[in-house]
This record gives sequence, C-alpha cells and structure tokens, in this order.
Amino acid sequence: MMCIKQIFSRTHRLKVGQVLGAAFTSSRGFHGEQQVSRESSALPIIHHSRYVCDLPPNHRFPMAKFPRVLHFLIKDQVITEEQVWVPEIASKELLSCVHTEEYLNDFFNGKINEQDQRRTGFPWSEGLVRRCRYETGGTVLAAEVALQRGLACSTAGGTHHAFPSYGSGYCLLNDLAVAAKYLMGVSSPKRKILIVDLDVHQGDGTAFIFKEEPCAFTFSVHSGKNFPLHKQQSDLDISLDDGMEDKEYLSTVETHLPLLLETFRPDLVLYDAGVDPHWEDELGRLRLTDQGLYQRDLYVMKTVVSRGVPVAAVIGGGYSRDNDKLALRHSILHRAATQVWRDCGM
Repeated sequence: MMCIKQIFSRTHRLKVGQVLGAAFTSSRGFHGEQQVSRESSALPIIHHSRYVCDLPPNHRFPMAKFPRVLHFLIKDQVITEEQVWVPEIASKELLSCVHTEEYLNDFFNGKINEQDQRRTGFPWSEGLVRRCRYETGGTVLAAEVALQRGLACSTAGGTHHAFPSYGSGYCLLNDLAVAAKYLMGVSSPKRKILIVDLDVHQGDGTAFIFKEEPCAFTFSVHSGKNFPLHKQQSDLDISLDDGMEDKEYLSTVETHLPLLLETFRPDLVLYDAGVDPHWEDELGRLRLTDQGLYQRDLYVMKTVVSRGVPVAAVIGGGYSRDNDKLALRHSILHRAATQVWRDCGM
C-alpha cells in the first residue's frame, strides 16, 4: 500500500481554468465569521475550532479527529492558515429548511429522550448542539464558496443519517440536506444539486429528505450489509458486496458519475468523501487503501470540475481508535482537492 505522502507526488496539468469563469461569481454574503482575502488564489478550506465537543471517556466516536485534520494539512504544508474560512453557527431559521420545529426545539433545549439519544449514539449536551450547528454552518459555507470559487472543502460534515424529525447514527443535523435546501431556495430558477455520497453507509436521511425533490439527485455508493439495516431509496443506490477493493470500487464510480453529470446537469455537487470504505476502518466492510481513496477523490472532483460544475466536499465518516492515523486518512480529500485545484488551473 502506498503511504499518504507518496500519494501526492504526481502532477498532471489540465487546461480547464477558463471553463470555470463567471459561473462561480456570487454577490451574496457568505455564512462565515471570518473570510480569507477574496484575492487569494488557493483552495478554500472551511474549519472551525468548535467542530468538537466533550464526550464521555472511551466513547467510540472519534471527536478528536477534526482539529487533527487541519493540523496535518498545515504541518505537511498542503495548505496555509490563510486558506482557512471560518463558518458562522447555523441558525435555527437556516436549519428549519430541513428539520421540524419540534425536533429543533427539543434538540436545542435538551429534551431528547434517552431512547432517541441512544439512536444518535451521543448523550445530549449544549456542547454537542453547538458543535453540530457549527459543522452544518461549515458545509453551507463550503457550498457558498464553491459556487464562487469552483471548489471548497470542509474539515467536517457528512451527517447523512439525520432525518427531519430525529437524529441517527452519530448524525443530529443533516448538513448536506441543509446546504442543498438553502442554496436551492435562494436561487431563481431553483439550483439543481447532485449529492454524491461515497461514505460506506447509505445516506438514508438525505435520501428520505429529497425523495420528492426534482431539483436534488441523491447518489449513494455503500456497503449493502452495513448500517443502516433498513435502507431508504436514493435516486441511485449502488449496493456493494463486502470486501470490495480499489479497482472494482473505482470502476463502479467511474461507470455512473459521468452519466449522472450528463443527464441531471447539476449546478452544484455536494461530495461526501467518507473514508470508512478503508480496509482498516472499524465500521466499514470494504477494502480500499489510502491510494484507492486518493484516486477516488481525485477522480470525483476532477470529473465534476472539468465540466464546469462547482464542488463542495465534506469528510464524511471514518472510525479508528488512532485519531492521528484517522485524521491523516481524512486529509486525503484535501490533498486530492489541492491537486485538482492545481491541475485545473483554478
């Protein structure tokens, strides 16, 4: 298996910068506390120090991975601090485009019962509410910036198991759905948004939310025998057998993505780049390597951007007791995005 630092040594320049142009220009304000210079020519990275919260000792969710992703990107000189955009906290009004008023009131005010807390995997706390709101704000900001710049990546996001009226599977607010709904609602005509979900688990909450929305297309490639037990129906579901490796996995993605871009013709792609298909992931059932994940991310983003369609990417799921190893694995997305940014002359 090729190590992470070896993955990013090759450069192939594409002449597609002119394709991107004015389609990404926006005069609207951003959902950001702090923005880099509009003159910056580097890949936008969306991060907030409050993407984390305290959890009970030995909790299975790897909360510490979020700041470590940014740490390694800066340490390895993949990005600089000047590239970092800081999102605002997502308001209740923003979240209500997807989630019910009753659920938001209960979640904000600590009225989630024990059974519902067990379904999410988290004990309720004010810190958890704040963390989820900043994470959702980060995905919204990534999508806004992508529309202007062509490509942007958050260091969190991908909470695709959250439904309008309840959370599930470590997901309390559906950031992808909120970003999509918001950006569809503020444009005329309504934007068409393709959600490419390559997390190892089906994006069941997202599929449910958009099942009757013609301007959103949900595409999920996931392990068929993994969580959730009861799947929803995405616009396109690709169920994979246990143990699938790099070559067959990449071939599957390559078979479907170009056709979706040609037929649906999205105005924006939201990309969930979960690393839980990795062979070492504690909750995955596939056998992808670091190199396979890098080639996957590179292919998805380059295929979309080269067609003049902007991409906002989130890190999705990934589970390991070794937070540094996991954070490095998640940083594959941002390393691949940096390569796409250079190759495409963005």
